[in-house]
Amino acid sequence: MNKRIKTAALLLSLGVRAISVAHGQATPGVAQAVADPEAAKKAAEWTAALQLKDAKKEAAVQQVISTHLAAIREYHNAHPYTETPAGLNPGTGQPLSTMDRTLITVSAMPKSIHDNLMAGLRQQLTPEQVEAVLDKYTIGKVAFTLNGYKSIVPDLTPTEEAVIVANLKQAREQAVDFKNMKEISAVFEIYKNKNEAYLNTHGRNWRELFKAYVDAANAKKAADKAKAAAAPAAAPE
Repeated sequence: MNKRIKTAALLLSLGVRAISVAHGQATPGVAQAVADPEAAKKAAEWTAALQLKDAKKEAAVQQVISTHLAAIREYHNAHPYTETPAGLNPGTGQPLSTMDRTLITVSAMPKSIHDNLMAGLRQQLTPEQVEAVLDKYTIGKVAFTLNGYKSIVPDLTPTEEAVIVANLKQAREQAVDFKNMKEISAVFEIYKNKNEAYLNTHGRNWRELFKAYVDAANAKKAADKAKAAAAPAAAPE
């Protein structure tokens, strides 16, 4: 578990350094990407959900979001995973997967793309509203994943929850720079592994907790099925 976390972090770190050197300066035009119709549509929907009631602020937020969406799309499309050479995962000795190589390649995009998004949002919005926008990018994975932890670990302590939430929020901010949900989920997986390792080193046994959760869910499913089968058929009208 710890090896997987260290490996993921190392791969992303090495990827940013190595590919940035290979690319030289930031890709021309990426930071100034013009929003496409799909990006503009998402930006409008996400901004409307904030109910800002300020036309000028709404326009500014939409522009920040649509520009970022277009920039990450253009960078992703211009830099395929093959830019990261095939090789061995230094933590496992196994070949790098296509997703490993994709994360390394995309994470090497100019830092200004992410910084422009965050600075633009923070200039116009409250911290809570900024988080709401980031949740739109990642379809609410912070809350969804946290609820999963609470189901698996019913007696989760406030300290454990705080650590888990901090990791999930870090995953969310990194994930907004990726193009599709497979990549976003892969970023979250890095931090889910980190959370599980944290629980393991603080008195928990994640494997046993997860097994107990699955066993209980399967038992309930079987009981519900048996109950339904044993129920008398409805009387004909």
